[in-house]
Amino acid sequence: MASKLSSSQINQIAQRLLAAEEKRAPIAPLSAEFPDMSANDAYAIQLAVLEHKQSRGEVVYGRKAGLTAVAIQKLFGVSEPDFGHLLASMMVESGGVITSSEVIQAKAEPEIAFVLNQDLRGPGVTALDVIGATNYIVPVLEIIDSRVADWKIKLPDTIADNASCGKVVIGGPARRVDGIDLRLIGVVLEKNGEVIATGAGAAALGNPAIAVAWLANKLATFDQYLRKGELILPGSLTSAFDMKPGDHVCATFDRLGSVSVRFA
Repeated sequence: MASKLSSSQINQIAQRLLAAEEKRAPIAPLSAEFPDMSANDAYAIQLAVLEHKQSRGEVVYGRKAGLTAVAIQKLFGVSEPDFGHLLASMMVESGGVITSSEVIQAKAEPEIAFVLNQDLRGPGVTALDVIGATNYIVPVLEIIDSRVADWKIKLPDTIADNASCGKVVIGGPARRVDGIDLRLIGVVLEKNGEVIATGAGAAALGNPAIAVAWLANKLATFDQYLRKGELILPGSLTSAFDMKPGDHVCATFDRLGSVSVRFA
């Protein structure tokens, strides 16, 4: 889809998103202000934000595919996946604490993360290619967050906002993918000791490896690729759930262990 915004507008919007994150003050939906904003415009904004963060020392830790589960697409009223960049500053160890000063309107999602043993470059990457390039998988909680007020987002809003990345809580143990059908890995998501959702690997585009292949091929259209050693998120296995101070969230995965975090 062709760009509709000027480079000046793209940079101005990027600055607004940066300010919203730094001040924890969400902005009105960009899609309402710029109804003709294309996906390409939105990715250009995302990359402008990323470049600014890298210029001040932030380091890319991995990538994410978002909106790969039907439950998440329904929650936010969108119909296709997107991608974002994970930064080292977003990482949290399992059992750790995320404070309200670090997020705006957080929601938790359980995911099966991949770490690659070689680069993956699209186009033409398949799920089998992903499996062959995977060093190990690990359970994570993605804490999505939005710099757009009240989560009133359309696809361009979340793309521009780095696919609504917030934090990533990394659990364990790490497991090799040999002999594991990723579609069948189940997860139980609990909040404050009560089960709030269950899911399986098949929720992410039918197979998390398919979601990672989609990500590699999509990145190729921006002359980017998945790098060896990066943490790759394929999308949630359930819907996303609001978090508030005092909440404790735990995701327990079949054959993959667990991951938890507390909000304060």
